[in-house]
Amino acid sequence: MPGSSRTISTAGRGATRHPLRRTAVLAGALLLATACSSARYPGQDAGPVPDGSMGPLPSSSPSPTTVPYGLALESYIAPLSTALGQLTQAGSLDDLNTALAGAQQAASAGAQGLQGADAPSAVADAHRQLYVALGDLATDLGDVQTDISTSKVCATSSALAETGQSQGLKDTVSALQTLSTAGYTSTFSLPQLPQPQQRALNNGAWVREGHDDGSGVLTVDNSAGSTDAVLTLTKDGQSAYSFYVGKGQSAKVSGIEDGSYAIYFTGGTDWDDSTKKFTENCAFTKFQDTADFTTTATTYQTYTLTLSASVGGNAQTDAVPPDSYPVP
Repeated sequence: MPGSSRTISTAGRGATRHPLRRTAVLAGALLLATACSSARYPGQDAGPVPDGSMGPLPSSSPSPTTVPYGLALESYIAPLSTALGQLTQAGSLDDLNTALAGAQQAASAGAQGLQGADAPSAVADAHRQLYVALGDLATDLGDVQTDISTSKVCATSSALAETGQSQGLKDTVSALQTLSTAGYTSTFSLPQLPQPQQRALNNGAWVREGHDDGSGVLTVDNSAGSTDAVLTLTKDGQSAYSFYVGKGQSAKVSGIEDGSYAIYFTGGTDWDDSTKKFTENCAFTKFQDTADFTTTATTYQTYTLTLSASVGGNAQTDAVPPDSYPVP
């Protein structure tokens, strides 16, 4: 082929082969000498001759990027707002206790995160008030959980009311309003929480009247009690009579039919007549003895029960789990 003949002919010229090789050697020597001289500086010790390859470049850590304050604020307030919204969705006291734990965690995370955030000097005071308030809110929500576990609050309504009275929650709302006025708004939304209540029935009022054509009489002394109470008589496992006894008072009911009755009483504050339970400071108790009412042609049975320990008292009582207590 013509191309192949041309290449072979050029490589085979004897007259020009050696000068070209010598020129190549001299050029290489010059390059080597130049490389050696450029690698040394006056006053430096001679070191290894570089081979022409580049080593790794010095690395530097990237400068941290500051998150804008408004974004930092929202990143901590939005989860808290969501968690607080779950409180009013709780269908039971156990569910509410779980939701309170979630809100407590969100408040604590917000307090810690915002404490480390860079706030503009114009809102430095409100910023500090906010993270302090969030820490206080976390503590308050923990207190509500403790009150549930100790039966200081016994219903979702009273637990939510206590949450609404949290000073940490009020201070959080106040600090967020100040920041919003300064231009740093958030999506925080406070759910509608109930107000504390102290509901009660009249002393001696029936909660469950039952049949009143009997002759039995029952007097309940709560004069030394620290809370109101509801006394319940059950027959065959079902509530037959229940009535209200105010703190520091006594109540007497009549018309109780003959029979043997188990005796229960619950004490507390804020009586919810719709659920027939006290919502705060609740306790559930059963007398070990029964009340046996018997009527003859000439006699009828009366009982007097004292709801607090008294000198000469002979009635023994046992605590009853709330879920085993009969509905009055």
